[in-house]
Amino acid sequence: MSILCVGSVALDSVETPFGKAERVPGGSAVFFSASASMFSPVQVVGVVGNEYPLDRLDFLRERGVDLSGVERKDGESFFWAGRYHYDLNTRDTLETRLGVFADFQPRIPDEFRRARTVFLGNIHPTLQHEVLDQVDDPELVVCDTMNYWIEGNRKELVSLLERVKILIINDEEARQLADTPNLLSASRWIRDRGPEILVVKKGEHGAILFADGWLFFAPGYPLEEVFDPTGAGDAFAGGFVGYLAQNGSLDPDSLRRATIFGSAMGSYAVEAFSVDRFRTLDPSQVYDRVREFREMTAFETHVEGIAP
Repeated sequence: MSILCVGSVALDSVETPFGKAERVPGGSAVFFSASASMFSPVQVVGVVGNEYPLDRLDFLRERGVDLSGVERKDGESFFWAGRYHYDLNTRDTLETRLGVFADFQPRIPDEFRRARTVFLGNIHPTLQHEVLDQVDDPELVVCDTMNYWIEGNRKELVSLLERVKILIINDEEARQLADTPNLLSASRWIRDRGPEILVVKKGEHGAILFADGWLFFAPGYPLEEVFDPTGAGDAFAGGFVGYLAQNGSLDPDSLRRATIFGSAMGSYAVEAFSVDRFRTLDPSQVYDRVREFREMTAFETHVEGIAP
């Protein structure tokens, strides 16, 4: 079954110490679907202006992404421009123009409403509620959010958590949402309000999955060349959710593997500007990288000085 993804479809201008890209495809729905479509068909709902070059997303259509839910409206597409510092962990936003995205009202096509898996990109929590009101009892709802909504729309966001099975946010957002500096305490607070599973993204340092009575840590993949971190978190979510949709299980082993697949897809996202790395990526490369993750993290406990 397809994954329904509702989020932003944008144009980005990005500058890093290693290059520059002008008005290239971006947005949460674009990065998510570029990643998730390696594992499962994706249905995208979003909005673009009349100048958006949708033909630059043809490679997504070829991989099973249905873009018929992307509305084209008169006006300018969502545009973001940013400059990353040398360590690529900090960035300056140079310009943000919401354009037609400012009035985005998600309308889920009838043929999308039966999706068993729903991914809510980091749009306004009220809109995320409206999406869930339009779908037919999905089995898995995964949500992303950001500090802007945590600060300004906390009540709506906390009520949304009751309808979400998995929340994917970064470590700063988890601490802010739970109002505690401790991630373990933050995990308990968040999961007490609805989500059974919390995935905390830690950028180049990997991700931590918190569940009931257990947790799992995935390291970041070591790369010699990193060109553009934009969209890496959405690519992580795409790999994570895409694998779960393909596998059809939420048992602990599946969740652990999904976290590794998410880390692998996030690592591919940063190897080129925009979604360019995904244009040529094939499943064999993904599984090769997942096997490298296994080699990096596997160890034998039956050694001298450690009890079996």
